[in-house]
Amino acid sequence: NARDVVTADDLTNPAATCWIKMSDMTVESLRQAFLDPASRIRLDSDQEPDPHTEFLAMRWDGGFLDGTEFLFNENLNVLVGGRGAGKSTVIESLRYVLDLKPIGADAEHAHKGIVGEVLRPGTKVTLRVRSHHPSPTIYRIERIVPNPPIVRHEDGKVSNLHPDQILNGVEVYGQTEISEIARNPDKLIVFLARFMERDSATESSAGSGGTPLRKAELRRSLESNRLAIVEVSKELAEVEDSLGSLPGLEETLNRYREAGLEERLRERSLIAREEALLNSIPKRLESFGEALLQLRQSLPIDRTFLSDRALEGLPGANLIRPLGDTMKHLDERLAEIVTELDATLRDADAQVAKVRANWTTHKNAIEETYQSILRDLKQSAVDGQAFIQLRDDIERLRPLRERQVALQRASGEHVARRQALLVEWEELQANDGLRFGQAAQQVSQRLRGRVRVEVRVAADRAPLFQFLRERIGGQLKDTVEKLANAPDLSLREFAAKCREGAEAIQKAYGLTPTQARRIADSDNALFMRMEELELRPKVFVSLNVSSTDNADWQSLENLSKGQKATAVLLLLLLESDAPLVIDQPEDDLDNRFITESVVPRMREEKRNRQFVFSTHNANIPVLGDAEMILGMTASGEAAEGRGRVPIQHMGSIDAPKVRQVVEELLEGGRDAFERRRLRYGF
Repeated sequence: NARDVVTADDLTNPAATCWIKMSDMTVESLRQAFLDPASRIRLDSDQEPDPHTEFLAMRWDGGFLDGTEFLFNENLNVLVGGRGAGKSTVIESLRYVLDLKPIGADAEHAHKGIVGEVLRPGTKVTLRVRSHHPSPTIYRIERIVPNPPIVRHEDGKVSNLHPDQILNGVEVYGQTEISEIARNPDKLIVFLARFMERDSATESSAGSGGTPLRKAELRRSLESNRLAIVEVSKELAEVEDSLGSLPGLEETLNRYREAGLEERLRERSLIAREEALLNSIPKRLESFGEALLQLRQSLPIDRTFLSDRALEGLPGANLIRPLGDTMKHLDERLAEIVTELDATLRDADAQVAKVRANWTTHKNAIEETYQSILRDLKQSAVDGQAFIQLRDDIERLRPLRERQVALQRASGEHVARRQALLVEWEELQANDGLRFGQAAQQVSQRLRGRVRVEVRVAADRAPLFQFLRERIGGQLKDTVEKLANAPDLSLREFAAKCREGAEAIQKAYGLTPTQARRIADSDNALFMRMEELELRPKVFVSLNVSSTDNADWQSLENLSKGQKATAVLLLLLLESDAPLVIDQPEDDLDNRFITESVVPRMREEKRNRQFVFSTHNANIPVLGDAEMILGMTASGEAAEGRGRVPIQHMGSIDAPKVRQVVEELLEGGRDAFERRRLRYGF
């Protein structure tokens, strides 16, 4: 930007000025800026980065870092220091105060060790942060070991928010944790989720990546539907079992009829039907009593949300206020209806009781006649009592036929409803796969020539294998292998084959007869649970291991430990608006990769995202042009010693004391650096 400035008005032209980043307003700082213009010089025409969530300051009261405090820069922060100086303690303190869980078992063990032995119980960690969504707000997060974290507003008032609600998407990785993640490719789906376009209609704003609300609703609906089907099937089986004896009873009744017994005992034989009818009335009225109870419990209607105080300050308060009278009238009318319905039900109960009393008198008269007939039949060797008992049994069973029809209809409706839910469940999962695929294309484009990412829909079959191990058991090695290699596995289709039987499973999936039989012998409830599993997309990552123009792509499982970490680290460095914290990202990586891949990506992204790294590698703070270098020192061992960050060791590489710390700790001192330069012939 070299436009001549002749008058003061010329300064308003964007081509006349630029921005220069300096630690101090000196000629030396100006010189440093022009030595690294890509990092330190911005044109007025350059687009301003979007505001991003950031750590502001941190402090320890107690433990190894007692009394230590420092500020963060919004861009690149690098912790340097000798071994045991406390760099990992800072990283794990960040993880602890934010209540983030380590991903791997080794990382979890290391984290617990630092919290318990270095931070120690009673230590208070305080972190000040700034969140820009939905508006710029500063919070103070405090955590006293071993208690949960507390979020406070800037004025000190306790907030109900959890740290992940104000720092959504923040990531913290300890030493070798990236390598541990690289050994578990299933974790890569979490990284890819950051690049998925959010669907505001189906996602909530809380949690990493958001939780699809419709998915949660579908899970609940499928579970409720499954329980309903199981309950209906159970009752239907009981009804059908009871009705199994009805044909035999009716055949026996016909023989009694042929003997002329029905005519003589007609009135008494119909008593059972009348009694069954009367006994059904209370059950029929029961639902109305329950509805009355529910209505009574819901009154009076809460109208505080329409009070003058609740509406105060709302622009449409005068339009909404009449609803208060509407709700009051509704409350009064419902109270009247409750009283009327209660009286009506009581009257109905009284009428039923009256009819029952009259019928009992009628029954007793018929019973006297019946006993007289029984005495006559006994003299002729005919068992009239058995006939009456038979009629009673048949009358009790006959209503079950209606119940059977109702249950069969309900079962059909539940099954049809389930099919519709399962179709939507599959569509949602397919949509997830599509969005992950689009994210993979975006990531591959951003890392063109270095990392390639592919996604296969429903390829993560671990939930199915875990389900089979827990619910079926047996020798599953062959089953897992066959199902893992089955193309386009559909859980709904697999469950359908299971319902058909072992032979269908064998034919469709090639399982062994024993294992197919074990699966097929399970009940329908298990098959329905299987249908409700979620087979998430699976990420396949390849790294270009060639240093020439001829690409040599190798899949993640075929890479060395360091190459796997390389691929994962490149994914981590992609754009996000949440802080990224890594303890010694150079572990398992060679210097060439750090210089050619990590540092350029870091320099590109640090304007849009805050980084906090600890390192022993000079290339990260120096070539990355760290805005804040924190030189840590320590005295004594972690259990008894103390770590600190001297104020003169805080700042950029421009500060002489900071530069000296970097030279001594990361380069081995000026003499060692100079000797290497001479050996290289630079």
